[in-house]
Amino acid sequence: MEAKDGTGYKNVREIYADVRLIFKNAMRYNDEKHDVHVMAKTLMEKFEEKWLLMLPKVAEEEKRQTEEEAQAQLEIQRAQEMTYAKMTNDLSNELNEVEIRLKQLREMAIKNCRKLSAGEKKSLAADIAKLSAENLMRALEIVAETNPTFRHTENEVELDFNAQSDYTLWRLKLFVKRALEGEPKISGGTVGNHDTEEKRNNSRKKREFCDDSAKNVAKSRKLSNL
Repeated sequence: MEAKDGTGYKNVREIYADVRLIFKNAMRYNDEKHDVHVMAKTLMEKFEEKWLLMLPKVAEEEKRQTEEEAQAQLEIQRAQEMTYAKMTNDLSNELNEVEIRLKQLREMAIKNCRKLSAGEKKSLAADIAKLSAENLMRALEIVAETNPTFRHTENEVELDFNAQSDYTLWRLKLFVKRALEGEPKISGGTVGNHDTEEKRNNSRKKREFCDDSAKNVAKSRKLSNL
């Protein structure tokens, strides 16, 4: 059944509204004593009586339709969530595979690299001392990944560059280079006493780390010359 505007009725209340509108228009545009007005009024009264009798069933049907629509919407939502979950899982697996492959390629490339010279090791130690506290900790974690006995969480850390594998040294070199390129340059300015003291402590620890590393490199160079 079509509505007066040519579209289909969505529910019985729309039919009810259109029927009442027909009767009201017949009464509005015809005199009260006119047969059309009288018949329209009589029919509308009977129609209203019938409507009141039908209203409980209408309400029940509307409730059923609402529940069905809610269930259908829930099923659509669940289907979408399952689709999104599958897409997310597939994408995550693909990214993991790419990450594993990239790691393998990096390891392969690093293993094929030449050994670092004593001068390069000394330069690397100096560059590590320039890192921020966060990046310095990450650099020490890189060493710990291939050297389980290395305790990178201690307050004082002594890193013997000559005891590290070429793979570890090249990983450090590449990481330090990227880290220094990404760290913002700090301009001069006024800072609080707490920040100043903290920076001094960090600088002292970095100098100690750099000095110890440089000594180890120098010691190795002397031994190699004997």
